[in-house]
Amino acid sequence: MIATVPETAAARLRVASIPARGTPCALLMFGEIALKGRRRSAFAAVLERNLRRAMRRAGEVELHRRGSSFVVTPPPEGLASALEVGLELPGLSVVQPALRIEPDVDRAAQAAVELLRDLEPGSFAVRARRREKSFPVCSMDIAREVGATVQERLGRGVDLSHPSVELHVDAYTRELFISVDRLRGAGGLPVGTSGRAMVLLSGGIDSPVAAYRMMKRGLRCDFVHFSGQPLTGPESAYKAYALVARLGRFQGRSRLFVVPFGITQRLLASSGAGRLQVLAGRRLMVRVADALARREQCEALVTGDSLGQVASQTLRNLEVVEGAATLPLLRPLIDRDKSEIIEEAQRLGTFETSILPDEDCCTLLAPGRAVTWTDPEPLVELERRVDVETVVEQLTERALEMWPRLDQAASEPEPTASPSSSRPPGTAPISRPGSGTRAAASASSPSPSDGMREPRWASDAITARGAVRTSRSAVARTGSP
Repeated sequence: MIATVPETAAARLRVASIPARGTPCALLMFGEIALKGRRRSAFAAVLERNLRRAMRRAGEVELHRRGSSFVVTPPPEGLASALEVGLELPGLSVVQPALRIEPDVDRAAQAAVELLRDLEPGSFAVRARRREKSFPVCSMDIAREVGATVQERLGRGVDLSHPSVELHVDAYTRELFISVDRLRGAGGLPVGTSGRAMVLLSGGIDSPVAAYRMMKRGLRCDFVHFSGQPLTGPESAYKAYALVARLGRFQGRSRLFVVPFGITQRLLASSGAGRLQVLAGRRLMVRVADALARREQCEALVTGDSLGQVASQTLRNLEVVEGAATLPLLRPLIDRDKSEIIEEAQRLGTFETSILPDEDCCTLLAPGRAVTWTDPEPLVELERRVDVETVVEQLTERALEMWPRLDQAASEPEPTASPSSSRPPGTAPISRPGSGTRAAASASSPSPSDGMREPRWASDAITARGAVRTSRSAVARTGSP
């Protein structure tokens, strides 16, 4: 098995730490926060909170702020995980695996030698930064002394323009950080600094990527998925569950609403939607998402629309669908082509789940020929015939609320279930429609949501395919929804 970049960097630090008498750690540097002026401290506080939550994956860590960066010192076995968290978390621009040593330039030179000793021969350059001016040695003198020791001990040549490896020395008053790796973080803003949004999650490739992009702009995202049940199988809901759990890496545990939409699709078809079936369904989804968003105090909607990708995403049709919303509708993928979206989905780890087969709610009862241009008036008239306000109210009340998670190693404590509850450990509590409370529901208890049964997601579904397989087998045991 090929080691990842964080695993390689962590192993290098562990080997060098003993002779260098240093402590392996991670130096995590701010991104856009550094430009926020008087609000910088508020943004940094949100980032620190997000970082402390995410770092639970790495075990018991020490976290301290150093100017425009954080120093994370995990247990030795958790260093690679800590680096992975730093690379994923929105708001961090640079992740440096480093050795932390005492504030002594000679010790810094020794640590530099140990870090470079096992690397391939080649030129090097020392990039020294005196982060706190109270450190008694200037940056140029630090670089000169460390570089001279490396040349003498290892025989490496100096190339300040195009070196084979760069050695970074960050000097603070009470400590020095030595590193040969400088990794690019996710950048953007900390999740939660820009407000909340409701993401319309289809279960396909695009919408999870759109959600991640909005997280990087500081939005905390809730999710709503429209399932074709009871006219389709439950596979799309299982996919949505696994996708939301996967996206939780970037913002913490996330909330998912599943709306059974099959009966409503049939209502639209029987009311004369005809070739407007897809657009009428999308407008109704936007209305329901808008109502849920307002109820949950979200300030915007997010979709994975890409201009011209399908018939419902022509410029005119996007305008018609957006007319159903009262909140701002954000489309972060509007200018992306499919190959770019797929590439990002693969990087995020959502692609494998998104391509699993399911029965798409949007194509349920869809006409043979798509409409690429339409006026809103026929759709408004159709909505009047079906009494759209009542339909939206009913669907909003019937939405199932859940908090997806893929494994029992989640960082947040599991709510205590009553002795009679059959909900497996690690699954999320599900609110009964219209109850207004969150309760741990039995996996076999029927839901009054147009034939939809509360699924029994197993907590050990660590991979996307495992999540769907486990969910399917649970349905086979409890009966078809």
